[in-house]
Amino acid sequence: MNITRAVITAASPRQRSLPLQTLIDRDGCQKPVLRILIEEVVAAGIERICVVVYPGDESTYASVAGDHAGRLRFVQQREPRGYADAVSCAAEFAGDAPFVHLIGDHLYVSQTGVSCARQLIQTALSWDSAVSSVQSTHEGQLAYFGAIGGFRLEEHDRLYRIERGVEKPTPTQAEQELMIPGLRAGHYLCLFGMHVLTPTIFEILAQQQRDPVSCGSTEATYGTVADNIGADGGTDAGAAGAFSRALTQLAAQEQFLALEMQGWRYDLGAKYGLLTAQLALGLSGQEREEVMARLLELLALRQLAAPPVSDDLAADTAAAAHRGAPAGNKPGVAGVGDGGSRDATADQPDGSTGGASGMSRKGVDRRGMEAS
Repeated sequence: MNITRAVITAASPRQRSLPLQTLIDRDGCQKPVLRILIEEVVAAGIERICVVVYPGDESTYASVAGDHAGRLRFVQQREPRGYADAVSCAAEFAGDAPFVHLIGDHLYVSQTGVSCARQLIQTALSWDSAVSSVQSTHEGQLAYFGAIGGFRLEEHDRLYRIERGVEKPTPTQAEQELMIPGLRAGHYLCLFGMHVLTPTIFEILAQQQRDPVSCGSTEATYGTVADNIGADGGTDAGAAGAFSRALTQLAAQEQFLALEMQGWRYDLGAKYGLLTAQLALGLSGQEREEVMARLLELLALRQLAAPPVSDDLAADTAAAAHRGAPAGNKPGVAGVGDGGSRDATADQPDGSTGGASGMSRKGVDRRGMEAS
């Protein structure tokens, strides 16, 4: 197996501006997201890159690729027919060779000195096999990712044999079909947004397009409506599900492995996605001490700016804690007892802690931060 080509999907009408956003990379330099992705795969040995784009975006994308513009070939997805269709647009470019596939609205940050792309490519070369990167993900986040079922290979802690893929499974479906021994309770292997695929995937996708019903799909999967976007930036599970079904078929036809990545994926299209990705890059880069110092300064200033707690409220809260009852029943003091809002320093219903220095646990768990 020789892997020298990469395919980046970036054609989703809703997400196509995200690869153009500028972030500060781990080396301290400002770069568009697309260039960060390109530099990662080039450093891992990729020579030529196909970017699947919305019609008319070619020149804009080329302008942000920097010195790597000569490596790029642009292919249009003329109609927003879903994620699987976007991948199939690169069939001619890939030819009969395996290729790396990345999602243009994700960033990938390694936990080690080896980039995520290099981890994946090295595994594919070692096993002469298609490989998808995955990450252990809590069942509460299954609504945002495709997941795989299979089994762990003996003597390989982070390598699994894939048996099937399911797009955005429910916790019940995951428990019934995707349980993998050895994972923490309530956790499943969700797709990371980076794959090494063989040309067989294009044959499977072409068959899905010719006969979607017999492939377990529907006419809507390959429709032409703008909302049919799927995992490449939208929320339509039917469109994204076509790709997950193709992965299942690939696993039935040839060896297909999953690598539990030593790293994180960051979905730039999620709420605060760009902010979270920027913090992740900064905290894993060569200027992480400066980034940490600025964050601590910001939190300290925020805490100092918080309004002081009145003596009456402090006494009321302390008395309530001693009694084991909620505070706030005194006249003029907002609390649970009088229908007002709870004290900003009290535990919230979702288990988070409020207040100026608090962070919603929901916000942290929402994406796991990975990093379509």
